[in-house]
Amino acid sequence: MNKEINLQSADNIRALAVAMVEKANSGHPGGPMGGADFMHILYSEFFNYDPSDMTWPFRDRFFMDAGHLSTLMYAQYYLLGNYAKDDVANFRQWGSITPGHPEVDVVRGIENTSGPLGQGHTMGIGAAIASKFLQARFGDWMNHKIYGFISDGGVQEEISQGAGRIAGHLGLNNFIMFYDSNDVQLSTMTDEVTTEDTEMKYKAWGWKVITIDGHDHDAIRKALVEANAETEKPTLIIGKTIMGKGCVTADGSMFEGHCELHGQPIGHTGADYEKTLVNLGVDPSDPFEIKPDVKAFYADILEKKKADAKVKKNEIDAWKKENKELADKLDHFLSGELPALDFESVVHKDGLATRAASSNVLAYLAENVENMIVSSADLSNSDKTDGFLKKSKALKRGDFSGAFLQAGVAELTMASIANGIALHGGVIPVVATFFVFSDYMKPAIRLSCIQELPVKFVWTHDAFRVGEDGPTHQPIEQEAQIRLLEKLKNHSGDPSFVALRPADSQETSVAWKMAMENTKTPTGLILSRQGIKDVPANSGSRYAEALNAEKGGYLVKETSGADVVLVANGSEVSTLIEAAGLLEERKNLKVSIASIPSEGVFRLQPKDYQTSVIPEGVPVFGLTAGLPVNLEALVGPNGKVFGLDHFGYSAPAKVLDDKFGFTGEKVYNEVLDFLK
Repeated sequence: MNKEINLQSADNIRALAVAMVEKANSGHPGGPMGGADFMHILYSEFFNYDPSDMTWPFRDRFFMDAGHLSTLMYAQYYLLGNYAKDDVANFRQWGSITPGHPEVDVVRGIENTSGPLGQGHTMGIGAAIASKFLQARFGDWMNHKIYGFISDGGVQEEISQGAGRIAGHLGLNNFIMFYDSNDVQLSTMTDEVTTEDTEMKYKAWGWKVITIDGHDHDAIRKALVEANAETEKPTLIIGKTIMGKGCVTADGSMFEGHCELHGQPIGHTGADYEKTLVNLGVDPSDPFEIKPDVKAFYADILEKKKADAKVKKNEIDAWKKENKELADKLDHFLSGELPALDFESVVHKDGLATRAASSNVLAYLAENVENMIVSSADLSNSDKTDGFLKKSKALKRGDFSGAFLQAGVAELTMASIANGIALHGGVIPVVATFFVFSDYMKPAIRLSCIQELPVKFVWTHDAFRVGEDGPTHQPIEQEAQIRLLEKLKNHSGDPSFVALRPADSQETSVAWKMAMENTKTPTGLILSRQGIKDVPANSGSRYAEALNAEKGGYLVKETSGADVVLVANGSEVSTLIEAAGLLEERKNLKVSIASIPSEGVFRLQPKDYQTSVIPEGVPVFGLTAGLPVNLEALVGPNGKVFGLDHFGYSAPAKVLDDKFGFTGEKVYNEVLDFLK
């Protein structure tokens, strides 16, 4: 083994990271300089992928947690030919493909968008779960590894607790994580904020832990060999590294390990930019050029990667020929296509809570969609994902033949794992909890939106009607927060999220249909705890009418020449139906009622359709169990929304309905006051 060329390669990565940050006058150079040795050894000797087929489903995957170390990835992937010289030279600039934090770009080797610390490695754990799930169904030949890279900050983020616990509990031996332990964080040294024993912590969670000198190439190799051979546990490799490895001052003396090297160009610190490049063997006049020997070395590496991938592909092709039915199923999973589904066939009793209707749909999906993983944060019997669980079984250490992940009380971890499952491909992730606890999930929901991942979020106990549990468990402002994401466009120009709050059982079936068919963005189903009166069918089939919900909104009661249009979603629609009956009976008013389960989808419809549902020039009254802003854009400047502007109280749901004004009689009076 030519140690000199390996040291040259690592130094080249260091120099590129320094140069990118210096030219951009923005970024984090010190960490990439410390992690360069591990990255080089990992990618040159252990990482299995096909450079000519970057989206190959059976490649190893690398999940970066410390997104501020993006230059470490860009420099490494530049050596591998995934980026051009101009790409790394334009780090953090408008229009470049090297943004300040990595953004998912599988063709160039970026498996996940990272930045908020803790989520990157948790997504990696999700990918490892997806890989195990598929391996249990298609064979041990599916043995690719998932690598993670975490920093001191990521280890400190609370999400690491949930991620570490779940990975250890499930025995994810296909997950290998390098912890770049350099004792420095952005504003302090780590000993100013923590004294915990990270090695003992991960061991307590059931991980294999190896502690090494993170700059010793032989030690890195040995650790990776051990990690790849591990059969029972995920592995944490704690690499003791030096922040700003290789930095020198103007007089050539070493300037390493300083906090100030973390988050600014090294030329703004006590280090000297040009002298550091010289120390790393790079010409300061051409800092983005790859050293000739390193370029030749990596050309050989790429040829070997292609050859190794060809051997693996031949093995897979042989398996496919011998297992045609399984191979077809695997191809179907990886395509992202759904099997033929008949949501109308799902039978619901009258007056169900929409969470119970969702349970019926999940039971149907458990028997008809074989590549779903459903997860609940210790609430499966309350959020009714147990409809799925009863038709499947929980994932367990050594047995991934089930399809239900019992995440425990860890909403953010669960949601981030779902993102990783979606990023891996081949598996559809569903996660569930109470709607009020969506607050714990927001950072991962946001990354679902940014990465355009079709995660399905199930949120039950959708309003103050949670009742006796009181204000901590009664969502008021949550719907407004989630619906903001329907107004926020992703980089593809689409609304970044679809939020669906169905009015009854059949709308719930349609909402699930919409969620399953939405492969471009995340979807949230917002479901009731309490039973809801079914919306009366105007024709023979309530399901056929509820299919109009696919347009985001529609009239559940249409009256020609209506005096007023009542607008709501979810359980408030049935309250409007009751109020409309009183308005017609007592005041002889003509009333239309619109159910708008998703304003975001509704706004995508042609203008003439929108005005056919909510006509211009007609009084519009909205009813919402949340903040009035939920419906204000729909009712318009001359309309009125009756909603809540306060937290809930502990009392039975029917008492709260009465006290807060959500009965047919009280809404009848509100509408009359509005019309006056």
